[in-house]
Amino acid sequence: MDCTGCVPSRMWERRFQAEAEGVAGLRRLLQLQLELWGLEAVSESAQLCVTELVANVIKHVGSGTPATLAVRASDGRLRIEVHDPDPRALPVLIEASSDAEGGRGMALVDAVTDRWGVDLTTGRKATWCEFALPTGQVDPLAAGPRMTRAVNVIGLYVDAVNVPAVSQPSRLGALVAEEAAINVIADLLHWLDAQGRDPDEVLERAQAHFEAEAH
Repeated sequence: MDCTGCVPSRMWERRFQAEAEGVAGLRRLLQLQLELWGLEAVSESAQLCVTELVANVIKHVGSGTPATLAVRASDGRLRIEVHDPDPRALPVLIEASSDAEGGRGMALVDAVTDRWGVDLTTGRKATWCEFALPTGQVDPLAAGPRMTRAVNVIGLYVDAVNVPAVSQPSRLGALVAEEAAINVIADLLHWLDAQGRDPDEVLERAQAHFEAEAH
């Protein structure tokens, strides 16, 4: 496919315990990560899939199962994987009536994604789904490697921030990313001070680099 304007390859992983009460927080972290990547267009569907894939682990493997959420954007596609340690409990696509209390999870995943499947390894499985990303979208990381590195560092710090339940997605991303960036800067200043360096001098040099590259 013509991948002009496609999103560069990026990955994000999150280990978690598959418990119903933790799904909302997992969704919010995924929402933030996709906003940092500029992929708000698929965020709602991606969060729905994570909910159903985690629910599948809870139902068929067991509550409290150690699992991993892995997300990758590359070659114009977004891939979401949920890993768990039981290769025997396979998800099944079944037809469920609209008033059925269960059985619709994988049907929903099938309806909102381009494709889905299961990869099996010894003692482990990964249930995955993929979305085609909009072509020609503006990539917020296209400014260069500094922006890419900044987003990666902020992503590492997000887990240390209590993600608030804010109703407006763009507002959520801005608030949490800003708080994470502040924590990054503060930690670096503490490190510089511990090394006997002058934090103010380093900040001035960093500001000079920023101003020179911004014009």
